[in-house]
Amino acid sequence: MLTSFFKALANLFKTPKTIDYPLTPIAKDEKYRGVIEYNQDECIYCLKCEKACPPGAILFVPVDNPPINEKNKKGLKYHYNPHLCIYCSECVRACPKPQEALWQSNKKGHIGIKDDKINDDWFELEELKK
Repeated sequence: MLTSFFKALANLFKTPKTIDYPLTPIAKDEKYRGVIEYNQDECIYCLKCEKACPPGAILFVPVDNPPINEKNKKGLKYHYNPHLCIYCSECVRACPKPQEALWQSNKKGHIGIKDDKINDDWFELEELKK
């Protein structure tokens, strides 16, 4: 018990090993997996990303006026919910055109937003999908 007391006393005078975060920005790792980015013009609408997404954060929903694109013969529109995304990169791996149609950017995710109705529109999209 006496040794613990002396260690605690010695730690009072040492510099901390942590980073002073708000004042010192933290550098992101080069392999940082951020928000999913999507390029509508390059997408071939194969729906592999939607099937590969574990939490179901990507949906292709039929719409009346689909985006004008020769590849979109099914009349689908891409929807992504960053609040459901777990940033696992499975959708990017499943995409036949990674880095062109679908990729993960270095942008920070939308975590920590307090809103009770944040997913209400998403629930409506899921109903359209059925």
